[in-house]
Amino acid sequence: MRHFAIVGSGPAGFYTAEALEKAYGDKARIDILDRYPVPYGLIRFGVAPDHQSLKAVSKRYDKVVDSAGVDFIGNVTIGRDVSVAELLDLYDAVILATGAPHDRKLGIPGEELPGVFGSAEFVGWYNGHPDFADLDPPLNGAHAAVIGNGNVALDCARILSKTRGEFEGSDIVGHALDALDRSGIRTITILGRRGPHQIAMTPKELGELGHLAQAAPDVDPADFPPLEADDALEPGHRKSITLLRGFAASPPDGSKPKRMVFDFFAKPVAIEGYGKAEKIIVERTQLDESGAALGTGETYEVPASLIISAIGYSTPPIEGVAYDERGGKFQNEQGRIGDRLYAVGWARRGPTGTIGTNRPDGYEVADQIAAAMPAGSSQDRQGANGLKAILASRGVMATDYDDWRKIEDTETSNARPGSPREKFVRVEHWLQTLGR
Repeated sequence: MRHFAIVGSGPAGFYTAEALEKAYGDKARIDILDRYPVPYGLIRFGVAPDHQSLKAVSKRYDKVVDSAGVDFIGNVTIGRDVSVAELLDLYDAVILATGAPHDRKLGIPGEELPGVFGSAEFVGWYNGHPDFADLDPPLNGAHAAVIGNGNVALDCARILSKTRGEFEGSDIVGHALDALDRSGIRTITILGRRGPHQIAMTPKELGELGHLAQAAPDVDPADFPPLEADDALEPGHRKSITLLRGFAASPPDGSKPKRMVFDFFAKPVAIEGYGKAEKIIVERTQLDESGAALGTGETYEVPASLIISAIGYSTPPIEGVAYDERGGKFQNEQGRIGDRLYAVGWARRGPTGTIGTNRPDGYEVADQIAAAMPAGSSQDRQGANGLKAILASRGVMATDYDDWRKIEDTETSNARPGSPREKFVRVEHWLQTLGR
């Protein structure tokens, strides 16, 4: 019998488990570990709460754990409760699927001021991540700014713009919904160092901005290159630019009190304020022949008492595992870190790609493992039995998938009208639900 440990229960972890289960059948036991008592990682804590169709992929993951050879072991932190070296003693292979949950720094003066948050923090706050339940972002000012030109930046801006009624059907957590309902923010500026052609925003997310009840997008027509330049773009990207051009051609709806201002060719160089964030100092940029943004020396101020940086993420290092500081991921060759140690998803590639990108990535690494470790031979390692013995000896209260289903049932029964669930946002509440 082969034993495999996958560290991380987000999309990359589940797709890898699915691939290993298909490769080995009943000749392997696959344990999916997570630092939290509940599974799904990015699906639970990262996908926007008003995008329930994306979260529905968890139903596929449920089927993976329903397989006889797959199990979930939650509430286990690698490096604190058990080391990677110990896991390698217990399992034939260890696959790191830890994602990239840490915000990359802006690297500018003033980013440490109160009122400045990374997008992982802000998204975690409204999505019920226990690390950010007490974030309390300042929503009483009239101006907010989001730094970045990807879908996460759009998510943050959209969440700040929606009315309470527009969150019906979502699983945004109650404390965030109430705070956003009281928000005084009326202008959200979305800052990007380059121009419209260089955005990483997809048509679906951009299209939503044209249908908000109380907010309208505001785009400067002068920021676009000539229309014929769009012909060279990929179809999906061209559709995004067409949407932006449509916003630019239509003056913002004056009947809507909130504006989402797209400020292109804008490089933040400092954040200033007296004891808290009050404004961003921005340098106007222009593109060189390679498409890089160069500062022009012209600066101006953007008022903002809430600033969210959405410029990318990094994987946290783990002691004893080779790490790529520049890439914010583990050092690996096509997923292989070292002997019997692998990485998948953002821990392997860096924070790029969609949820679906993790499926071929997980299958590729699973194929490598299956080729290196045929089902017919085994070191007869202890696997989950050995791990659970170690955890019990250290007082770690691990959870399993049956525990998760009890938690899920409770969250579902606690839901406010029109919502699929009301998430618990603290580890102790998850464990109390299980009587621990």
